Amino acid sequence: MTDAPETLTTQGIGRRPALIGAVRWDTVVGALLVILIGVSYSTVGGFGNALNISFLIGNTLPVAAIALPMTMLVAAGEIDLSVGSTVGLSGAVMGALWNHGVDINAIIVVCALLGVVCGLVNALLVTRLGLPSLAVTIGTMALYRGVAQIVLGSNSVTDFPQNYLNFGSGRLGGSFLPTAVLPWLVLAALAIVVLHATGFGRSVFAVGASPEAAWYAGVRVKRVKLSLFVATGLISSLTGVFWVLHYASATYSNATGLELSVVAAVLLGGVDFDGGRGTLGGAIAGVFLLGTLQNVMSLADVSAQSQTVVTGVLLTVSVLGPRVARQVFARQARLQPMRGKS
Repeated sequence: MTDAPETLTTQGIGRRPALIGAVRWDTVVGALLVILIGVSYSTVGGFGNALNISFLIGNTLPVAAIALPMTMLVAAGEIDLSVGSTVGLSGAVMGALWNHGVDINAIIVVCALLGVVCGLVNALLVTRLGLPSLAVTIGTMALYRGVAQIVLGSNSVTDFPQNYLNFGSGRLGGSFLPTAVLPWLVLAALAIVVLHATGFGRSVFAVGASPEAAWYAGVRVKRVKLSLFVATGLISSLTGVFWVLHYASATYSNATGLELSVVAAVLLGGVDFDGGRGTLGGAIAGVFLLGTLQNVMSLADVSAQSQTVVTGVLLTVSVLGPRVARQVFARQARLQPMRGKS
């Protein structure tokens, strides 16, 4: 009886050599994060003190929050480049409403609903009109930022209630952990369960791998994408509230360029830009790797322009790296049977 032909895995690369197969892109990113923290702790002055670590985590939380739904969206084969502008619009609305005497709890609810609307606009343009999400969200990125400027103008609002500002910038007891890390941990745990342990998560990967095949398998492709766009808009808008409270300032320009950091971190974590592959663990590692690198560069007095260049380089590497790795794995898988016969 002859051996059965070797089957392809869901990653589409066949059986890998043991050593190569054990090394995944997200594992590499996690290892790089650990190495970077270790090296920075011993070589960069001020990196290891509690105040700096608190700043690092607090400044990274906006990217870390938006990266959770963005990971799912990219895994489904779509992208949202309007997230930074949604953060800015939410902050502008928050500042304008506060200036008009609206209760802050009501403002947070309004901002949450605003995020749902922003995500829904993106979703309907993509799922109902069939427009590419890259083009749609470039357009809404400019639209939402423009609306934010109209809402608040050049004003800056800073006089928010102190207890809310304490949530945005305070720390847990005497530790280095920001208070806001607790809701983020709950949100991260929920996102991991949804993406990696539920039928909805399997549908997300199926849609990203092949929308047509997913549709024939009974997956409501448009509904899955719509829910992901709405979730991304909602989290982005709530992040806008946190941004205002963390930095104690509401301006229309809040979070300008944040979308670049979110996308770079998600792709750096091994989420395939074409969809169908990726893990939230890898994305979170990518977020904190990028955040730690930016913190180290700031401590080393590296200019903001140079930090943007580094982010762009990482974005390019994060797109190319997993693709090159999969090609290497596929080549190794094809060559292995030949080596066995030689």
